[in-house]
Parts: sequence; C-alpha cells; structure tokens
Amino acid sequence: MGTQHANPTSTSPDHPEAPTHDAGSIRTRRVHLVGAGGSGMSGLAMMLHAQGVSVTGSDQADGPGLESVHAAGIPISLGPSKGGLPEDRDLVIHSAAIAHDHPELLEAQQRSIETLSYAEALGRAQGERTGISIAGTHGKSTTTALLSWILMDSALDPSVIVGAHCPQLGGGWRVGSENVPGEGPFAGRSGLMICEACEFNRSFHHHRPVLGLINNVEEDHLDVYAGIEEIVESFHQFAGLLPSADEGGYLLIAHDGAHRREVTAGLKCTIETFGYTPEADWQVIFDEQRVQLIGPEGTPELSWRPSMPGAHNASNAAAAAILAHRAGASWPSIIAAIEGFKGLDRRLQHLGRRELPGGGSVEVFDDYGHHPSEIEVILRAIRNTWNPDRLICVFQPHQHSRTRFLLEQFAASFTLADTVIVPHIHFVRDSEAERNRVSAGDLVDRLRARGTTAMHIHPFEAIVEQLEVICRDGDLVVVMGAGSVWEIGRDFVRTGPAADSEA
Repeated sequence: MGTQHANPTSTSPDHPEAPTHDAGSIRTRRVHLVGAGGSGMSGLAMMLHAQGVSVTGSDQADGPGLESVHAAGIPISLGPSKGGLPEDRDLVIHSAAIAHDHPELLEAQQRSIETLSYAEALGRAQGERTGISIAGTHGKSTTTALLSWILMDSALDPSVIVGAHCPQLGGGWRVGSENVPGEGPFAGRSGLMICEACEFNRSFHHHRPVLGLINNVEEDHLDVYAGIEEIVESFHQFAGLLPSADEGGYLLIAHDGAHRREVTAGLKCTIETFGYTPEADWQVIFDEQRVQLIGPEGTPELSWRPSMPGAHNASNAAAAAILAHRAGASWPSIIAAIEGFKGLDRRLQHLGRRELPGGGSVEVFDDYGHHPSEIEVILRAIRNTWNPDRLICVFQPHQHSRTRFLLEQFAASFTLADTVIVPHIHFVRDSEAERNRVSAGDLVDRLRARGTTAMHIHPFEAIVEQLEVICRDGDLVVVMGAGSVWEIGRDFVRTGPAADSEA
C-alpha cells in the first residue's frame, strides 16, 4: 500500500497541543470506580490517584488486581453492593463487566451523577493527550507493553494503560510527561498516552488516537457481533477515528489477516502495512535467533535478537518498533529496548521447574491465550523454542458463547499438544441459557475425535493431582486461559518436592 506523508507536528481542536483542564476533564473530578479490581480499571484507578484525583471504588471481591490499589490507600468497598456511593462523588466510572442495573449505577442515575464506561473514560483521557491505540483480536497487551517500554527507554515518557501486569512498567499503568519531550515529530505536543483498544462491545470506538495499530481481525466476541462482517465494520469505524494525514493521523495495519482493504476504505490518515510478505510496506523476516525489519525503501532498517519466543511475538515487536519510530524513538534505542524487554505476566510466562517425586523435572508455563488462533501460535512457539518430549496443556475455555461458536476451531488448535486437560468453562457475561448449550465435555469429545488425548477434570485441585500422576521427565506443561486457571500452574509448581521458581 502506498505511503502518505504527513506533518505530525500540526494540531487540530480535537488533538490539542497541550492538555486541557475544562469541566469535563477527569482530572478535576471526584471519581468512584465500580469494578475497580479489573486489570484496566485498577490501572485507571492508580493513574488517576497519581495525578491527584480523589478516587474511591468498589468490587464484588478482593483479588490480585487490587493489591496496588490498597497499597496506595485508595478506599475500596468489597462485597455485594446495595448502593451507597460516597456523598461527594461527581463522576462514576464502571467496567464493561458491570450490569446496567448495578445498585451503584442506579444510585448515580438517581443523583444525576455523570457515568462513564471504562472505555469512555479512556477516550476522555486520551483526548487530553496525544493518543496511541493498539487494536486487534490478538497481541494487544504485548504490543502495548512493549511499545510503552521502548518509548520509556527512549526518554519519551508516555502515559500507559495496559490490560496486563508488566514488571518493567511497574504494573499496568504509568503517568508520563504532560508534553512530549525531545526533538521528535511530536515534541511539544500533549504527552503520549498509549492504550489497549478492545473491540468487545465496540469499546474502542470511544478512543481518541492520533496513532493507531490494527494487528489482526478475526471472529471473536460473537455474543456481541453477528459475524465477521460486523467485526470488520467495527474495526473500520475505529480506524475512522484517526485524524487526517495533515493532522498527524497514522494507521499501521497488518498486510494480511486484518481485512485491510475493508478496514482502510476511505480513510484520510497515513496508512502503512506490515507483515511477512514482501508486498508489505514494512516486511518482517523471522527465525528463532533473529528478527529483521525491512522498511518502505527496501533497505534493512534494523534487526534484533527476539526476547519473546514465536513468530507472533516477532510481529508484535515489529509493530511496536514501527510505531515507536513514528513517535520519535531512534532505531538504536528501539533495538536496545526490544532486546531488553522481559515480557508480561501470563504471556508465555515461565513459572518454574517442577521436580518430580520419582526423579526428573517438568517445565511449567502460563499463558492468557483463550482464542483458537492464540492457542495454535503459542503451542507452535513452545515446540519450536523448547522442543519438549511431551507438551501437556491445561486449557480453560473462557465464555460459553465463545466456546460454542468456535468449537471446531478450538479442537483444531491443539494439534501440537500431546495431552489436553479441560476444566469447566469459565462462566462470564453469558446467560444461563447459553451456559446450558455447551460444556467442557463437548470440547473434549471434539479433541478425541481428532486424535488428541483429552480429558475433562474438575476441580482445579484434581487437575494438579492428575498432573502429578501423568507428568514425566522432559515434559512441558502450559496452563492457558483468561479465567482463574492460572492458579493451577502456580499450585503445581509450589507443591513440588523441590520447586525451583526461578524463571
């Protein structure tokens, strides 16, 4: 695709040169967060608190997401809510998981208190800065965190909200400079703000980006979308939020696998593509030891030693590198940052080595993957990088509707696994009627029909016991899913006779 050239230093009323502090600014409000323990919501709570905003919150139960919130002294009420918003609140922000009839939302309505969804709040915050939004069915958290690390390491000091914990970022959030420092193309504009842009419930339509990425577009969230056509149209509307090329608007989109022709139709921003094909504006060349990125002029721009395994992570890193350079980072600083990136929690995270009672050991990994395409590339990355004698996967399906709609794709995605253990499907958002339409046993049946050894085991404690029985020296165990299935991997490592948790 041809490359347009834009002047990213120009501004418009929608993308001001400096932060505004009008009556609508969240930073001038007294905020209450409903569902404060979610990964994004807890990050927002910490970001607002660090900016001096008065923050309170609530959640159904305590959890890991609230540890930093408690430590910061932010008041959080726990348990079933019957309302009772603090009297002085003038803005309520709720997560996507909160029902419209939640008592605190109803009370806010009765008291005429402004209410925003998490995505709307992100859009409000981005509108006061120079927004960068990372979209796509897969790879959002990894790309967001890596881009943030590159820009931090390049002294461009971004603000960040990422839906996963990244130790090098200090968590899933940070507050950066009010204005972009340095001498790059955005120097002097309102500070950079990098956010994941989730397509669920069309949340990313509330973002206000200047730079945007679309990694890939596939079928997902079919409880919200009728099919792939609606999903593609939703990504098209997201891309349409970018300002024109002469206002600095820029979209980086995968050359293949992102429905780029439909998504980019009629856009006025600069558009560039990336991917493994030579026809892309930015071509990625990958093997297990090196990643090379060839730019639009056909000459090698840079190469690096991959710090994360797999072709999918090479692609994520390439996208982060291109966006970072667009934002003003130099190639040498980009290379150094990529090679020094240590990854995120639950993204092929090495939990440790489990010593076995009869001798030998098993390596244990944890991953957030919960879509068929994610599962396939993760298992391939494990095979290519570690080549275990046997690959044992514990996979918890996330949502009954997703499992039912993509059942055959899920069954096909485990070809590279030797054994698959499936607990109950993680029940979230779906109706009770949907819950009764599909079970973990249905997935096990499909897996067995394809020749994969598979079993349905519940509860989690029984899965840990089963792993102790079936694992032998040279095996690798990966625990996968977006629910609480992560507990299994940690329990399996912790209960070993001589556990070595050094990653």
